[in-house]
Amino acid sequence: MATENKAKPSTVTNKGKKRKQYLPHNKAVKKKGAYPLRPGVQGFFITCDGGRERQAAHEALDVIDSFFEELVNGKDFGEEPAVLPNKPLNKKITFSYSDDEGDDDDDEGDGEREEEGQEEAIKSNASKEIDASQESLTNKDLDNPNSDDVCHGKVTEETSDNQKDGANIENRADISEDPPAKKQCLETDTSKSATNEKEKSIDKLIEAELNELGDKSKRLFFNLDSGCNGVVFVQMRKRDGVPGPKDIVQHMMTSAASTRKHMSRFILRVLPVEVACYSSEEEITRAMKPLIEQYFPVETQNPRKFAVLYEARANSGIDRMKIINSVAKSVPAPHKVDLSNPDMTIVVEIVKTICLIGVVEKYKELAKYNLRQLTSPKQ
Repeated sequence: MATENKAKPSTVTNKGKKRKQYLPHNKAVKKKGAYPLRPGVQGFFITCDGGRERQAAHEALDVIDSFFEELVNGKDFGEEPAVLPNKPLNKKITFSYSDDEGDDDDDEGDGEREEEGQEEAIKSNASKEIDASQESLTNKDLDNPNSDDVCHGKVTEETSDNQKDGANIENRADISEDPPAKKQCLETDTSKSATNEKEKSIDKLIEAELNELGDKSKRLFFNLDSGCNGVVFVQMRKRDGVPGPKDIVQHMMTSAASTRKHMSRFILRVLPVEVACYSSEEEITRAMKPLIEQYFPVETQNPRKFAVLYEARANSGIDRMKIINSVAKSVPAPHKVDLSNPDMTIVVEIVKTICLIGVVEKYKELAKYNLRQLTSPKQ
């Protein structure tokens, strides 16, 4: 009785305060969505309108993939399909039993009647020959009355028996007429098998492509979460013998400037990213060495003019001039800084704690790589 009279433990104390409820610790939190932006990746830095990041990411994947296929295959997707030459025109075909026969033209009616009589005579003779051949076949194959015996070797057995026994000339004539039917059946069988093989091969290709799209490890382009409003990052996996982000973006901008064709609704600016590291002065100078050696060699007869473009988002703890000076000092001496008319532009984009670096050409001539401005009609 004493145990029953005990009050159940409650979360409310005598003073009326609620007890604190502690959550379990050391448990992994499952986060849905894309992986966060991290150092050591390459891809495309894309800006868009605020609140349209998801739509811009899906659109960017389609646009980048189409230009990548165009670079690899050398195809121009803007061309219209060519018209096939000598295309046959639609012709009206009238049969003997159709209602389109002219009642007014008596001469044409007489000619058609004569042709119909000739056709009926030919059909009757052909039917008689077919009946005779079928009778000869059915007399020998009464035990197996299948309609597919002609296609399964019955005709070949009949020809061998007639050659051995010295059959009559009429039977030989019938046999000589039978092989076309066999050939026709064989052709239909081969055509059916060929179509079945094609269907199977197409199904296998579609299934393999779907499996490849479902497997994230085999995707060439995929979205990463930038963590900033109005910023989208599309990562490109590093593969040998494949055009890099710089080549794809350069081809995209030049084609947009030449065709003025509308490509996107949500994308504003697309910049290539070839190096990603943490946003510190030491890390940036160390990560930029292979990029500087590639685009700004020391021994060259054509020194290039360059400029540094810097922009930071969600990070106010970095000195802007220190980063610009460290990037400019890393370029060797034959090349010079020219802010008014540079040949190459080194893009430095800082997003939170990640620094994204890329090199572009004709930055000012191509409207600062803004797709919306390049594809807008000229005023």
